Amino acid sequence: MCSCFSRLQTRSAMFKSVLIVEDHESANISVQKTVTDLGISRKLYAYYCDDALMQIRKAEQAGDPFELMITDLSFEEDKDRKQQLPDGRALIRAVRDIQPALKVLVFSAESRPAVVSDLFTRYGIDGYVRKARRDAQELRLAIEDLFKHKQHIPAEFRQELRQHNAHAFSAYDVTILRQLSGGKLQKEIPAYLQANGITPSGLSSIEKRLNLIKEALGFSKNEQLIAYCKDKGII
Repeated sequence: MCSCFSRLQTRSAMFKSVLIVEDHESANISVQKTVTDLGISRKLYAYYCDDALMQIRKAEQAGDPFELMITDLSFEEDKDRKQQLPDGRALIRAVRDIQPALKVLVFSAESRPAVVSDLFTRYGIDGYVRKARRDAQELRLAIEDLFKHKQHIPAEFRQELRQHNAHAFSAYDVTILRQLSGGKLQKEIPAYLQANGITPSGLSSIEKRLNLIKEALGFSKNEQLIAYCKDKGII
């Protein structure tokens, strides 16, 4: 009885809404099955990046934003339907302007470590899963990690990320750094985070996060960190 109740509690602790952006129908269906098995009740999908951005915008305006977006990187060009957003990178960048705290999981066949590293450092994604053998199992683990506010970096890419950057920037990190870069004082950032439903929003949490990043990268001042992030294209 107790173990069954415990499993039910674990199953209920999961994202409530997800947007799947994938133009290959078979892959789209596979991802939908994985999120269904995890008990995610609200799942929508889009075959075009423009449509995905529209759904993100509508959900945000309705006060019921998505909690997770799973997207591919490459999308086939449709000659009959021109798109403003040609690929997953453009979509991620556009989505960050609308909903900075949205968890973003990239599900792609891309296997070059440097490219995957760039997704974390420049685009601030939260997780990556490569389309390969056992990718459904990896996808499930990634979603669970993101729900626990952990980044998901497959083992095959971790060494490359460590070589490129001593700190894997999360979307939360990028949001804070963008505010500092835009001229906000550190003490003013909690109000912005609270207004946008981003947690943790306390000043002490922001200070701890910035100190952790600076320590990892060997900086002593926020100005040095901001300059570094601009140079690397992180913000």
